[in-house]
Amino acid sequence: MSGQSLIAPGPRWLPGRVDARIRVFAWLSFLAEVLIIGTGGAVRLTGSGLGCPTWPTCTPGSLVPTPEMGIHGIIEFGNRTLTGLVGILAVVVVVLLWRLRRARRDLFILALIVLLGVVAQAIVGGITVLTGLNPFIVGFHYVASVTLVCVTAAFLVRMRQERVTRILAVPRWYAITAHITTLVLVLTIVFGILTTGAGPHSGDAEAGRNGFNAEILEHVHAWPGYALFALSIVLLVGAWRRRSDVPSLALWTALLVAVEVVQIAVGLYQARNGLPVLAVGVHMVLAALAAAAMTVVILHLKRPQVEIAAERPSRTAEASLPV
Repeated sequence: MSGQSLIAPGPRWLPGRVDARIRVFAWLSFLAEVLIIGTGGAVRLTGSGLGCPTWPTCTPGSLVPTPEMGIHGIIEFGNRTLTGLVGILAVVVVVLLWRLRRARRDLFILALIVLLGVVAQAIVGGITVLTGLNPFIVGFHYVASVTLVCVTAAFLVRMRQERVTRILAVPRWYAITAHITTLVLVLTIVFGILTTGAGPHSGDAEAGRNGFNAEILEHVHAWPGYALFALSIVLLVGAWRRRSDVPSLALWTALLVAVEVVQIAVGLYQARNGLPVLAVGVHMVLAALAAAAMTVVILHLKRPQVEIAAERPSRTAEASLPV
């Protein structure tokens, strides 16, 4: 069945292929998901977590912050407003993919996940406020945000690929190492969340902490972080040696390592300088970018089966040439 025959019914002005409109709004959606982690961090790090003490309104009698709420109300309401923008972008991407919901079912499902995830995020955000910034719910809120960053990153990769059968393009040991590295990254983020939940940046002077020892958690958080860096170096060396087979894999693995280098540097700086607000915020955003880069690396472990099959005869012929 041809790709054109899979085009679903819908308004003719909607794309019948992945065009510039889809690409632009997909990128905007990814950037907005990263940005909202930054603004969410600003809410917490400036003590504005209860700048709007109710939800979905800002105060019991006002949708927007009142002058009495001061700068904290503005910061918290700004983050809520950005959530609305993220939701609008998610809706636009779903609408643009409507006629492609059969031909590019993979992209349509990813777009729906983002849209439903944004709705869930808004609800979790409301629960966070209503529970007085419970540190565990705040941590879950961050995990959900990072997950959406990864899903939008996956969309960016898949929209550049045809929907064809893909097979592993790297040795099995490399694929296993890549997935182990992903698990270590998840562990690093989880311990980072627990460390932040035990530290001084609670989002509000009245908010509780999770009860763990922050100093101990700082060290525990660092262990998987260093293991992640070591495993990423292994992936980079392996990808570089096979760059002629999967050139994009080497590029993205190098980017992953670069993000981790900056992340480690920022982490050491903040730990040794009393957790300055700006450094902690940058650390949060870099963690999301590392997760996005890891997602892209995983998605580059496979290549279209037809491409690999076409390359094998030429390589066999080259190997048989006399030297």
